[in-house]
Amino acid sequence: MLWSEGDSLAIPSKALDTLAYLVRHAGQTVTKDELMAAVWPDTVVEENNLNKNISALRQLLGEKPGEHRFIATVPGRGYRFVAVVSEIRDEAEYAEIASPGIPRALPGETAPYPAESRPLRIRTNGRGWWRHWMAWAVLGALVIAALLIGWKYWRQTSAPPTRRIMLAVLPFKNLSGDPNQEYIADGLTEEILTDLGRMSPTQMGVIARTSAMAYKNTDKTISQIGRELGVDYVLEGSVRSEDGKARVSAQLIRVSDQTHLWAKNYDRDLKKLLEIEEELGQTLAQQVRLNLSPQREVEFSRIRTANPEAYDLYLKGRYYWNQRTPAGIRQSIAYFQQAIEKDPEFAMAYAGLADAYNLSYNFGVLSAKESSLQAKAAATKALELDPSIAEAHAALGKVKSHYDFDFPGAEKEFLKAIELNPNSANAHFFYSNCYLLPMGRFAEAIAENKKALELDPLSMPMNSFLGNTYAWAGDYDKSYEQFQRTIQMNPTFPLAHSFLSGVLESQGRYKESIQEFQKSQLLIGVNPAEAAEEAARRLEAFEKGGEKRYWQYILQQMLHDEQRGPSTQLPHRGSAGPTGIAGLYGKLRDKDNAFHWLDRAYEEREGQALTLLKVLPDFDTLRGDPRYAQLLRKLGLPE
Repeated sequence: MLWSEGDSLAIPSKALDTLAYLVRHAGQTVTKDELMAAVWPDTVVEENNLNKNISALRQLLGEKPGEHRFIATVPGRGYRFVAVVSEIRDEAEYAEIASPGIPRALPGETAPYPAESRPLRIRTNGRGWWRHWMAWAVLGALVIAALLIGWKYWRQTSAPPTRRIMLAVLPFKNLSGDPNQEYIADGLTEEILTDLGRMSPTQMGVIARTSAMAYKNTDKTISQIGRELGVDYVLEGSVRSEDGKARVSAQLIRVSDQTHLWAKNYDRDLKKLLEIEEELGQTLAQQVRLNLSPQREVEFSRIRTANPEAYDLYLKGRYYWNQRTPAGIRQSIAYFQQAIEKDPEFAMAYAGLADAYNLSYNFGVLSAKESSLQAKAAATKALELDPSIAEAHAALGKVKSHYDFDFPGAEKEFLKAIELNPNSANAHFFYSNCYLLPMGRFAEAIAENKKALELDPLSMPMNSFLGNTYAWAGDYDKSYEQFQRTIQMNPTFPLAHSFLSGVLESQGRYKESIQEFQKSQLLIGVNPAEAAEEAARRLEAFEKGGEKRYWQYILQQMLHDEQRGPSTQLPHRGSAGPTGIAGLYGKLRDKDNAFHWLDRAYEEREGQALTLLKVLPDFDTLRGDPRYAQLLRKLGLPE
């Protein structure tokens, strides 16, 4: 609060924070990025918000247009508070500007005031009594702001952080000149991300790999990246490998002022990358002032394999797994298996294998039953070797949900994964979409999905599923807004267009839905002529016979695809599966055929689609049928 001769002056809280920071750094140039980081420490905001604060303060201080007696603009950089600022050191001096009713000292303090809590006043160089009055008013008795804001920033270089620090690890650059060595740089990036995420999750949040990798080979500045991801620090580095040797260079940068806090080169044998990870993590902990518990230090420093060849194969497995293609999934499985052959006690290799098998059905590599059996075996083995691996718990939870329909078991695994690593975006995401959503707990599912996005803000699947969750919860306005934001982030992501097409169908907006469907087909590689022809046929069916004819046409296509078998070329391209066919029969009010295909989906352990039986609008026409309640009970879903 600001006081002037006993009268309080109304001022927005963020404007007050802005003024407090400027005054505490009076005479210094404060960059816009630094101010925004100080005033909005946990939020990414537009620069216009800061401009509004500065404008409001200038009006309050009585500055005329073009007059910078208090706040001067430094072109291209930021602002400087140019008026003279002095501290009020005792009660007598404070009484000169405070009203009779205002206490003469801070609660619990006696004069003179301690340095860290002293109110401030500004000298105006005698430009009229009212300006003098206004200047004294500005921070004349800034007790609350000085105590709660100024003190915080005055001590920021020496005190431990009071909120969770956010860190982004940018993709390490491959400087070897050999594209075949790319997996080393990407693998090192991923392992550092994983280890830092587990290191001290209550004190530090680490942006997930998906969002970090969006900045691979970027030309954006650290300031831009920091603002887009909402982080305090950025770690960037490079790897140069040659003749069995590796040089890893890394530097830690504070986003608010672009300060390079620390930089170091590591020259090691290529077989000792794990040692570099360990040393790098411990150094980072010191630089960002984390208070690691002894147990956390033990966990972080544990070497997961002593076999350098196994570790190299594991990095290759993760590299190909992250490509999210059928060929990539097959190669990742092969590399994880080879890593296990080199070191049968390598728990993380089993966790990677579980992740690869979990995606195998989605990409047409294996059947649902094969995927589930293999994923469960790999995740179980990983946890036998090391029960502290959050990734293995999350993978096992996905198996229990999608294939075993063991929802209590799935919930247990997801919560354990989050407990072990609250920084795991996937753990929050799986908990949202593989447990809370099937249970119909929409508000909690949305909240968990948002937690995942805080850690992985650029993840297109997570953004897309949030849009779907809003729709299934009945909030089509938020769903549409979410899809618009998602598509704006990456217009070439096919799943977002595919999901939006389904949402538009649910709203009866068939022509728009067909347009989005056509976009999704083009983006997954369908021949443009074929995509246009299919869209034209759907539109013709709708215009000639309304939504019934429209659904009948799509059902015929799905039945034809089912006879041919699932696609092994591209995800979301082949058969819609028994659950999708059942949904179309449901829309056409053919209950007998709908339940026939649902029973088949259950027998085949089809996966995610069937677990959403309770929430998908496709099955609204079945909800009063006794067979619907019976199937929910078989699946373990609430009625």
